[in-house]
Amino acid sequence: MSATHSHDSSSRQAWTPESWRSFPIRQVPDYPDAAALRAVEERLRRYPPLVFAGEARRLKASLAAASQGRAFVLQGGACAESFSEFTADIVRDTFRVLLQMAVVLTFGAKVPVVKIGRMAGQYAKPRSSGTETIGGVSLPSYRGDIINGADFTPEARIPDPARMETGYFQSAGVMNLLRAFAGGGYANLQEVHRWNLGFVERSPLAERYGVLAERIDETLAFMAACGVTGATTRQMDETEFYTSHEALLLPYEQALTRVDSTSGEWYDCSAHFVWIGDRTRQPDGAHVEFLRGVRNPIGIKVGPTTTIEDLERLLDILNPRDEAGRISLISRMGAEGVGKHLPPLLRKVVASGRTVTWLCDPMHGNTISTDNKIKTRSFEAILAEIRGFFDVFQAENAHPGGVHIEMTGQNVTECVGGAHRLTEADLGERYETFCDPRLNAEQSLEMAFLLSEELTARLRGSAAKGTEAA
Repeated sequence: MSATHSHDSSSRQAWTPESWRSFPIRQVPDYPDAAALRAVEERLRRYPPLVFAGEARRLKASLAAASQGRAFVLQGGACAESFSEFTADIVRDTFRVLLQMAVVLTFGAKVPVVKIGRMAGQYAKPRSSGTETIGGVSLPSYRGDIINGADFTPEARIPDPARMETGYFQSAGVMNLLRAFAGGGYANLQEVHRWNLGFVERSPLAERYGVLAERIDETLAFMAACGVTGATTRQMDETEFYTSHEALLLPYEQALTRVDSTSGEWYDCSAHFVWIGDRTRQPDGAHVEFLRGVRNPIGIKVGPTTTIEDLERLLDILNPRDEAGRISLISRMGAEGVGKHLPPLLRKVVASGRTVTWLCDPMHGNTISTDNKIKTRSFEAILAEIRGFFDVFQAENAHPGGVHIEMTGQNVTECVGGAHRLTEADLGERYETFCDPRLNAEQSLEMAFLLSEELTARLRGSAAKGTEAA
């Protein structure tokens, strides 16, 4: 146990759901009506939880397995969900693409894939500046639909606590749909594979992806011949699907924090998995203080500015008992920086003997602007960072736990590259994000096929080395 651990544990007061309020806070909206804010918080405290503690514990166990290479995590969804996209079709299409990706990745990784959506609550976004200036006019920055509006008007940009209530009810609606899709037969493995066959037929790389699709087809046919079908085996017809978002808007998170009746512990019941962003991970900050007391599995974004000292302090504060599955470190280094910035952090964590699950976020470090000031990301850079992430773990003989991707089930045109060779000239066709660019449905599936190939090749390489050693 480190000296840092004893200092951080003994110097803090007992945790309560509101103890974060006495800590310095960043990325907080300035609500002009304090009484209205208190009234919304009070109502939210009386509403039912969106998720349950037992579900969060099951996810924690799956994340623990991923930390040991016995599972692989696929976390995906929008950069920031929009209230205007609250439709069954949009929820279904994103869920469907995540299922399709998971089938392909399961085949490549040869382990269960843990599916986590950036859904049913990802309504708040941190901003690099508190204000935005257009044409000489400065207004508060848009911080996500749960805080203020995207329209560039003084009225829209005023933080409105009533939006938290809208966010809760929309999250409840999305959660209801996700539970129905996951348990109502929509996740049938045979059906999901048929969708993938349709994707392969449309892809310019059909021949390459067809080989993998055919092998999955053969496996499913063999299982059916052995009597393993949706009719006989529940796991073939249903799936476990978890929700996640950045725990940014702490009044909302506190209001949805509940005591679990079976364990007596506190859980943030707004989502199964919540994370601290790159801009709010100060060890002495309010966001870290809040998350240290809830028992959900939690994530920490780890970027090029993360120091070994800060990371050690965060792990001491947030996981003093070193519980497996409790902490996921989400690496966001950029394609050019992953080989430089990740190894020293990984080595230190491995040397400390700590149990964490490492995920690769290949999106946030690879955002660029076009000559027309449009934000985009390159498919090739995203893939390069994931491969670089795998390379680092292979060199350190450690387990990469999974990937964290911003994507959508819609065929938007926000990221360039991929098999269909989208260019900057294509971005205006269907550029719909209010925040960061997302992989579209075709690019997301293509990424899954390429990752599956990568994982298969690395597993073969590891097996070959093991045979030589023997």
